[in-house]
Amino acid sequence: MFEYDDLLVNDHKQVQRLKIADTLSKLFAERASQNDEEGRFPFENFKELKEEGFVKLTVPKKYGGGDLSLYDFLLIQEKIAEGDGATALSLGWHNGIVMNIRDSNKWDEQKFAQICYEIVNEGKLINSCATEPTSGSPARGGKPLTSARKDGNVWIINGHKTFTSLAPALDYFIVTATIEETGEVGEFLIPKEADGLRIEKTWNTLGMRATRSDDLLLTKVKVQGDALLSIRMQQKPEPQGWLLHIPACYLGIAKAARNYAVQFAKKYQPQSLPHPISEVPEVRRKVAEMDIDMMKARHFMYHVAYLWDHFPGKRKKMGEELAAVKYVVTNSAINIVDMAMRIVGGQSLMKEHPLERYYRDVRAGLHNPPADDLTFMKLGQKAFS
Repeated sequence: MFEYDDLLVNDHKQVQRLKIADTLSKLFAERASQNDEEGRFPFENFKELKEEGFVKLTVPKKYGGGDLSLYDFLLIQEKIAEGDGATALSLGWHNGIVMNIRDSNKWDEQKFAQICYEIVNEGKLINSCATEPTSGSPARGGKPLTSARKDGNVWIINGHKTFTSLAPALDYFIVTATIEETGEVGEFLIPKEADGLRIEKTWNTLGMRATRSDDLLLTKVKVQGDALLSIRMQQKPEPQGWLLHIPACYLGIAKAARNYAVQFAKKYQPQSLPHPISEVPEVRRKVAEMDIDMMKARHFMYHVAYLWDHFPGKRKKMGEELAAVKYVVTNSAINIVDMAMRIVGGQSLMKEHPLERYYRDVRAGLHNPPADDLTFMKLGQKAFS
């Protein structure tokens, strides 16, 4: 098994969390195929994650959470993704959003305290909803067509959001909307019980099927004035370390694919050979190539996470590094899964084996932010600035 956790983990609490995560991951792996095939959100997995306190990991300690560092957050993401990438990515959005609010201090403290209380004591789930059918990814600068209009002390919100991960399980939706009176883009907190809020089942995809990233429809949704959480500033956005939960997830999928291929090679012996294919030089070369990709991606990602945690004064200058991590790790993960399938051969295409699911799931990383072309643009601009 590919494990370098001895290089990364040196704290008793880390070890205990990872042991629990490993146990959960193995359980999730048993359910992953059926959830994927049926495109069903893993409610059972999240019930167990809540019972083990994994939905409050990034909540500040003063509100009863784990106050997890970015480094430790990524370790959990990677481990859960070994069992089920869709569960890990879904968990990452929730915990990452909470981490971002915690570290940016962009919410009113009383509102944040209330949400943290509900997460810690009631297992509430939250995610951001920013992408729209025509405006595309917010990372490309599109202004939301979703609108918010003030009527006394009430906001009236209308719009259509896509890629709403965890849609059937969310308790709160953080919705970006253009404020009609000012043209500013605001973030609004909308509870699932709000009249006029509806989830439309549109998520029928190649990979990450169990994230249930369905469409969110908002028709004359009314929320109180304090539902406006923040105004999006026009200047260059701050680097967001929490988004590294995305590459950590795909690295976990790649690790699972690599380990599966190695175990397969140890056991599989065709009639044409007097030994298992693990002794074939080309198979060993491919495994070595996978391991080099894994080491390269893993050490890069965790080094940047370490810098983020220990040198907060440098975070504003880390945008290019964070984008580069996502590019390197995600593309390395895709290469690793592809190489694992080459080792296993035609059987890797069969539904009874997990490799074809790994192959579909890992490719979703190309479409998570930031996209590769935006990373190249960012790095190119920095080089010539």
